[in-house]
Amino acid sequence: MLQFPDTALPKHRQFLTQAIPVLAADPRLLGVAASGSYSENNLDTYSDLDLVIAIAPEHFTAVMSERPQIAAKLGPLLGCFTGEHVGEPRLLICLYGPDLVHVDLKFVALPDAAQRVDQPVVLWQRQQLLSDVFASGTGHYPKPDPQWLEDRIWIWCHYGADKILRGELLEADAFLAFIRSTVLAPLAQLQAGLECKGLRRLEQQLPLLAAELRHTTGDLTPRMLFSALEKTISLYLQLRPEVQQNIALQQAVLDYIHAKSGFWSTTS
Repeated sequence: MLQFPDTALPKHRQFLTQAIPVLAADPRLLGVAASGSYSENNLDTYSDLDLVIAIAPEHFTAVMSERPQIAAKLGPLLGCFTGEHVGEPRLLICLYGPDLVHVDLKFVALPDAAQRVDQPVVLWQRQQLLSDVFASGTGHYPKPDPQWLEDRIWIWCHYGADKILRGELLEADAFLAFIRSTVLAPLAQLQAGLECKGLRRLEQQLPLLAAELRHTTGDLTPRMLFSALEKTISLYLQLRPEVQQNIALQQAVLDYIHAKSGFWSTTS
């Protein structure tokens, strides 16, 4: 019998109660685990279910070709698509009804289940096979490389400034969002000793930083976007750990932005 985390809602419990026996009936499948909010006991009404489905390696190709059909057996499937857009083609992203439940089904060959970013909870398995794979290593989110970021941030900021100056304001806004998720949030999480999950649940995890990050957004005017860029750079300099700095590059970019914007003061 499934043991649900305390935060699991009826819609989560209903889906899993129906889906797990269907998956267990397929002899090609060796185990099912739940990661993300489920394994962290942090589900809410907006949470999706992240399921890892382990496949016997000799049946991997066949199962992958049948993923939509397998997903359709698990509940009232409204639609699904594969996860190439997030760099994970093994993923099948599904929406089930009637009480809408977003479910990510990640189909992996059993040995590949060891490669993960967190600690999934095994929901069902054959002969401890999935538990043994998970026991072979510890999952963790990749940490940012501060030097890698430092080597790129100033050229990125020059790019963002040019987008504003050219009038590509939507592109500039997207650039600022990229810096928030790729640079600022991971560096803050690294500094705080937290898992580096980007912007996911950042308002609850680091509320003071989240409040500061609101100033790295703005309406789509050059003045507001340059103000957001100024705050972005200011936050980066506060969060930047000890790295090898290219002072000439940094100053050249800051001087360029100051000169071109006409109102923005160089950050020291």
